[in-house]
Amino acid sequence: MDVKDSIQRQFGQVAANYATSTLHTMGADLDAMVAAATLQGSERVLDAGCGAGHTALRFAERAREVVAVDLTEPMLAQARRLALERGIANITFRVGDVEQLEFPAETFDIVTSRYSAHHYPHPRVALSELRRVLRPSGRLLLIDVVAPEDPAPDTFLNAVELLRDPSHVRDHTSAQWIEMMAEVGLAAAVIGTLPLRLGFESWVARMRTPEAAVAQICSLMADAPREVRSALIIEEDCSFTVPVQLIQAQPDETWRSQSYLSAR
Repeated sequence: MDVKDSIQRQFGQVAANYATSTLHTMGADLDAMVAAATLQGSERVLDAGCGAGHTALRFAERAREVVAVDLTEPMLAQARRLALERGIANITFRVGDVEQLEFPAETFDIVTSRYSAHHYPHPRVALSELRRVLRPSGRLLLIDVVAPEDPAPDTFLNAVELLRDPSHVRDHTSAQWIEMMAEVGLAAAVIGTLPLRLGFESWVARMRTPEAAVAQICSLMADAPREVRSALIIEEDCSFTVPVQLIQAQPDETWRSQSYLSAR
């Protein structure tokens, strides 16, 4: 079983949990993403890795059209249900892989990715595809948990993430995201940072993490070094806080021109 199979298995069985998750339904991060998009009502938007559709639904309220893509059909079923309940008709949900998008080049004005990029098995491939489908004046808005710059809390965070969810690939640092975006021709910058407190019980319950893995995570939390406890603000009940960042990226026309020249 590869990572994508793991994603489908993990999220297929917990899709209903994500439809009602307060973390995903709302939040300052989603408000910031919508505000950064400065939608005028004429935009065509792609939500990559849409999950239960919360980001796509918010953007559909202000954009002309939203296309929402996810690898997991049960997640899309939840998203379709929510759209129907809210009477939102300018949105299309499709099963799809962000590493192989079935859209022509330069199709979208805005591409969003919210709390899904840490599942990309090959992030540079995914970013290259997101860039390909962006119009020259378009923008990518990516929100995700980012790893601390220091190696110890970085390693710790990714270890507990993987214990909770075997389909987790990596929480990258913001510097790593910006570097990978530059490599595929996207000029990027962090435009927002906020702390996200993860209540331990709801965090593991949402993913139905097995009891043995929950116990391992709690053991790691209890024995975490001082610098890790400080960086992640680990609490007595194993709740903790992670940094979330909003990264905005736009096609780098200079890079694209050089790329075409080198391909001739």
